Order: sequence, then C-alpha cells, then structure tokens
Amino acid sequence: MGLRKSNTPDPLREVVDRGFPRHVDGLVAQLRGGDAEQRRWAVRDLTSHPQAAAALGAQLLVERDAAVREALFLALGTMASDEAVSALLPLLRSEDARLRNGAIEVLSGLPKVVGPRISALLLDADVDVRIFTVNLLGELRHEQVTQWLQQVLLSDREVNVVAAAIEVMAETGQPEHIDALRETRRRFADDPFIGFAADVAIERIRAS
Repeated sequence: MGLRKSNTPDPLREVVDRGFPRHVDGLVAQLRGGDAEQRRWAVRDLTSHPQAAAALGAQLLVERDAAVREALFLALGTMASDEAVSALLPLLRSEDARLRNGAIEVLSGLPKVVGPRISALLLDADVDVRIFTVNLLGELRHEQVTQWLQQVLLSDREVNVVAAAIEVMAETGQPEHIDALRETRRRFADDPFIGFAADVAIERIRAS
C-alpha cells in the first residue's frame, strides 16, 4: 500500500518570502531592511558566515523585536569566535540593561575567546565597563578568574568596581586570596562598606 501524502503543513519546510538575495550581502540587507520574520531568518542563515558577526552585533544595537534579539544573541554565541566577541563587547557600554545582560550571558559561555580580552577591559577608562566586566567574571568559567579579581582588588581605585570584585571573590575565592581582601580593606580604610564587605568575604571563604 502506498504512503498517503499528508496535507498538514510542515513548519520545517516553510519558506519565508525573503525578497533579498541569499548570499551574505543580501542576507545582511535583509537583516537591516526586512520585516521581523525576514530578519529572524536572515540571522539564522548568517550564523554560518563568521564574517557577518559585526553586522549581527550592529543589528543588536537597533533591534526592537525580542525574538530577533534572542536569535542574534544565539547566533553570536554559536559562532564562538573572536569576531563574535568583538561584536558583543560594545554592548557593555549600552544603557539598555537587556543588551548588557544578554551580552554578559553570551560572553560568559565563551571563556576561551573572552579570556584574552579581560585584562584590557579591567583597565577601561569607563567605570561601568569595569563593573560589568567584574559581573562577567562572576559567570565566566575560566581558570584565571580569581587572578583577575585580585588585579581589581589590589589596583583599581574606584570603590564601586572594587565592591563588585569583593562580591564575586566571596563566591569564588580560596584561602590564598584572603591576603588580597585584607589589603583591599587597608587600601579603603576610610570606607566602612568596603571593610564590611571584605570581612564578609573572608568569613565566607574560611567557612567554605
């Protein structure tokens, strides 16, 4: 008996009318000028083109559709390249918390390609960038996390950056990091909050 052909549409076979050529330039044009569904499909197709990472990152800065933004973050995370990291890092300077948090979430899953950028980020002139970088360290599974945190504790002069680093060190630190916390407390002897936070971190490390 022959197989009966189903009339039920297969969503995996649906083709969105793109209206743009399917090469990289055409897909980037679709990403910038198509409707939300066309943009989402363009993102999907561009995922296999690492040279499109900059275009995907630029679109994140202007994209208003939540589903397309999600697809853009997923695409850059899937690329897992230095170009993808370069496209995501500018979002740490965004005033949009959704973009910053999305970037941090994706970057935290790319420790090998993010690692070489951390030291420079921790020296950035923008205090907020340094704070968000410390937040990233709280999620980053990299063997140098505590080393970078110590760099902040012992050298950064901005109290809010140091406070963020103490918070992360409380969760990730080991007994050998207690001296750095004590030195931080000494450096900020006039700031009662830093002293309190450092003492709490030391106690947590000792209890772990």
